[in-house]
Amino acid sequence: MYLAIREMRFAKGRYALIATIMVLVSFLVLFVTGLAQGLSYDNAASIKNMAATHFILEQDSNHRFTRSQVGQQELDEARAIVGQTNAEPLGVRMTTVSPADDTKKIDVTLFMVNPGSWLTPTVTEGKAINDKSAGQVVVDQKLAKSGVTIGTVLVDQASGMKWTVSGFVQNESFSHAPVVFLNEQEWLALQAGSRTVQAASATGGIEAKSGAGTMEASAGRDTGKSVSAKADTGATGNENATSNTTVSGTSTVSGPSGTPVYNAIAVKGTDEQGSKLSAALPQTEIITKAEAVSAIPGYKEEQGSLLMMIAFLYVISAFVLAVFFYVITIQKTSQFGILKAIGTRNGYLAGSVSLQVLLLSVGSLVISVLLVRLFESVLPASMPFQLGLSTLALTCALFILMSMAGSLFSVWKVTKIDALDAIGRTAA
Repeated sequence: MYLAIREMRFAKGRYALIATIMVLVSFLVLFVTGLAQGLSYDNAASIKNMAATHFILEQDSNHRFTRSQVGQQELDEARAIVGQTNAEPLGVRMTTVSPADDTKKIDVTLFMVNPGSWLTPTVTEGKAINDKSAGQVVVDQKLAKSGVTIGTVLVDQASGMKWTVSGFVQNESFSHAPVVFLNEQEWLALQAGSRTVQAASATGGIEAKSGAGTMEASAGRDTGKSVSAKADTGATGNENATSNTTVSGTSTVSGPSGTPVYNAIAVKGTDEQGSKLSAALPQTEIITKAEAVSAIPGYKEEQGSLLMMIAFLYVISAFVLAVFFYVITIQKTSQFGILKAIGTRNGYLAGSVSLQVLLLSVGSLVISVLLVRLFESVLPASMPFQLGLSTLALTCALFILMSMAGSLFSVWKVTKIDALDAIGRTAA
C-alpha cells in the first residue's frame, strides 16, 4: 500500500489524467443506467406499480393487453381458484383526448379498474372515484403540464365521451402515455359509444352506396328496365350488408347478452395457482408481470439499445485501464526488476498495481455519483431518470469489477519480469 500511494503522489499528473478519463466514463455509465431505468419505469409504471403477480389474457394475444379480450366467465373461474379478492378485471385502451375548451390533443391510456380494489392507485390530489361516479376520472399528474386541472372536462376523440377530472395520481403511465383511470360503469359506456360510432360509420358508408344505387336506378329508368332491375338487386344486397354490419359491430366489443369485456384479469397468487389457472382456462394464457412489461410495444427494443450501450461502456472502461496500466508497467520494468532483486515478492508488487486501480476506480465513482445526483436535480421532468440505491450499488460494483479485470494483464506482466534482465537492461 505504501508503494502504491507514494508512486501516485510522485506522478500526480499521470494519475490525474487517467482519473479524469475514469470519472467521465463512470459518469456516462451511471447516467445512461439511470436513463435506462427511468425510461423502463416510465414505459410501464402502471403495470409495475400493481400488486399483481400474474395476468390472464386471451390466447394468441402475444402477451399484449390491447390484443386481448376476456369476459366475466374467465373472471369468475379465476376467482374460484385464487380467491374472490385476488382477481380483478383490467381494461386497457390507447386513445387521444382533448380538454373541452381547448384544441390541444393528448395521447393517453385508459385503465378500467374497480374503485377500492388493490389495482386502484392512491389519489394524491382531489378525490377518488367510486362505483357510482358517473363521468368522472382520475388522471396522472403529467396531464397537469398540459393544462389539465381538477374539474377539466376531457373529450375522447374516438367515442366522443366526456369525463370530468376529479383527482390526480402520481407515476402512472403506460407506453410512455399518462394513464386515465375510470370505473366499470364508464368502461361499459365507452364500449357502447364505440359500438355507436362503428355502427354510424358503417351505416353512413352503406347509405352512400345506397344513394349511388338510387341514382343509377334513376338513370336506368331513362334507358331501360334491365338497369332498373340491377339497381333493385343492389339495394337488396345493401340492406343485407347493413344488417350484417350492425351485428358484427356489436359482437366485437361486448360479450354475450351485453356482458362486459375486459382486456386482462390481474391476479395475486402463487406459481402453483398460476398452473391451476392455465389448466382451468385453456383458451387463455397466464403470464407473469415481467412478461407483461416486456410485451409493451417498444419496451424490449428500447431497453436493449440502452443496455448494449452500457455494456460497451463497461468494456471501454476496462480497456482504457488495461492499456494505461500496461504502458506504465512497461515503463517501470527496471524499477520492478530492482525491487525484485532486493527481495520484494511478486504478490506485493501485484497488490500495489491492483490497489492503484482500486483507488482510482473508487475515487472516480465517488465524483461521478456526486455529478449524477447534481445532474438529476436539474434534469427536466420530461426526461425520465431513475437511479435507486440498489441499481447504483450494482452499477458501481460492476464498474469496479471491470476495472480490476482490466488490470489483470498488468499484474501478469509484473509477475513475469526477470530481475537480472531488468537490471542488465538498466546497466546497458
